[in-house]
Amino acid sequence: MDEAAGRCDRYVVGVDFGTLSGRALVVRVADGAELGTAVHEYRHAVMDTALTAVDARPLPADWALQDPDDYREVLRQAVPAALAASGVDPARVIGIGIDFTACTVLPTLADGTPLCEVPELRTRPHAWVKLWKHHAAQGQADRINALAHERGEPWIGRYGGKISAEWQYAKALHLLEEDPELYARAERWIEAADWIVWQLCGVETRNVCTAGYKGIHQDGRYPSRDYLAALHPDFADFVAKLDGPLAPLGARAGGLTARAAAWTGLPEGVAVAVGNVDAHVTAAAAQALDPGRLVAIMGTSTCHVVNGDRLAEVAGMCGVVDGGISAGSWGYEAGQSGVGDIFTWYVAHAAPAGWASHEALSAAAAAQPVGGHGLIALDWWNGNRSLLVNHDLSGVLVGLTLATRPPDVYRALLESTAYGTRMIIEAFADAGVPVDEVIVAGGLTANTLLMQIYADVTRRPLGIIGSAQGPALGSAIHAAVAAGAYPDVPAASAAMGRVDRDVYRPDPQRARAYDDLYAEYRRLHDHFGRGGDETLLRLRAIRNAARQAADPTPAAPAAPLEVMA
Repeated sequence: MDEAAGRCDRYVVGVDFGTLSGRALVVRVADGAELGTAVHEYRHAVMDTALTAVDARPLPADWALQDPDDYREVLRQAVPAALAASGVDPARVIGIGIDFTACTVLPTLADGTPLCEVPELRTRPHAWVKLWKHHAAQGQADRINALAHERGEPWIGRYGGKISAEWQYAKALHLLEEDPELYARAERWIEAADWIVWQLCGVETRNVCTAGYKGIHQDGRYPSRDYLAALHPDFADFVAKLDGPLAPLGARAGGLTARAAAWTGLPEGVAVAVGNVDAHVTAAAAQALDPGRLVAIMGTSTCHVVNGDRLAEVAGMCGVVDGGISAGSWGYEAGQSGVGDIFTWYVAHAAPAGWASHEALSAAAAAQPVGGHGLIALDWWNGNRSLLVNHDLSGVLVGLTLATRPPDVYRALLESTAYGTRMIIEAFADAGVPVDEVIVAGGLTANTLLMQIYADVTRRPLGIIGSAQGPALGSAIHAAVAAGAYPDVPAASAAMGRVDRDVYRPDPQRARAYDDLYAEYRRLHDHFGRGGDETLLRLRAIRNAARQAADPTPAAPAAPLEVMA
């Protein structure tokens, strides 16, 4: 049997761990055909107001926790269900790959046991997984950045001049300063992507993607012990908690253990690919590994990734990493912390009866001329990831009158996220990283109004990934490489990925009208985000102080409940 024929009878599984659920996808190795899928919703979803997995104790503002066992349940439930839906003989599956939201991180013991699963630690909020949108460490991030610039640390420019409150170091310093005993108990500090791979194959690995973008690993090293000690004396040893064997994307982390085989219904020993991030893995699924093809993965938030053929430092970006998207290229990342979440917030909490659906609002908003609502919004409902890297910022809506109607506000919110993406694209271009084409993946591709707005605002053609399961397909592609079915990720992407190019093209007249609105957006952006007016920061401080006064120690170490004793 030749190699091509062998691929036709071989399959891989991709598992995408999102913000609220995990999705498994069974894919044919030969051509990327998607044969079966299943979704499992996390039982505890996002714990952002109370620790509902234990005792419902309240959490402070800007927290977002998850239960790691919800991730295991995806393996136990979604993978077998996807296999059943596909009709594929599990014996024909040769590999499994995963991707995760990032930076989603957790403290564990040396053997990988999450601290929240140690009985006497379950009531300690800092023992749980901190989801990517846990934004309570902005103060720590500010100090990390100020000290890096003061000392002239060489890595800070690789992150656009600012490390995010979402990333590993700010969250870990937050843990140390609020619960030092728990920090000392944490023998490992690990991305959920690497932790779930550890659960699958019994081998701890660290993928170069999250190590570079979220772990400040540049040019073969992490930040120095001296720098970390200057942040806090007890933080000097932090790298020991996250250092580990680094593996390139598409590499084989190990073979599926007997325990994980029982969870998933897959054969013991099949290849487990090194972990990856949902956005970065999608570039392979969208056949967008060539420089200049920016992939925007649009869901609750948006992550923008693009390969470049040279190293550049881009102000306000999330990072640039050698091999961070695919080997042989410099991978650039930027992002917006709130996109679909903003639209959903409006439908769920602000749209009046009769308008509380995306379909009704989109249909009415589509009938408007550009600028017809007279509004400008800033897309900071969940802070700003790029280019300002400040999660204490909040949303703004300007231009309301008594004539304003719900579709006006909805369209303004859609447009605000497109303006934010244009700022990111222009920052890349200004730094010498060209963006010639935008390819969109994620659930928001279904909103045709939104897609056309993005084409008009960015003045670039928009392609649409040819899969509704972009991250899961990307993980399956990496699994095929890990299993040896293809020599590298670009070869697997060419065979298994898919994209429809130039689905939306910018309309010259609408694009000109949006140029004027975008100029107003930039004025507001710089006024509220770059020191012109700190009203938003003061409001956030007032809110946090009020909540702290109402419940002064919800995250402090607590004695176990009697039922846990």
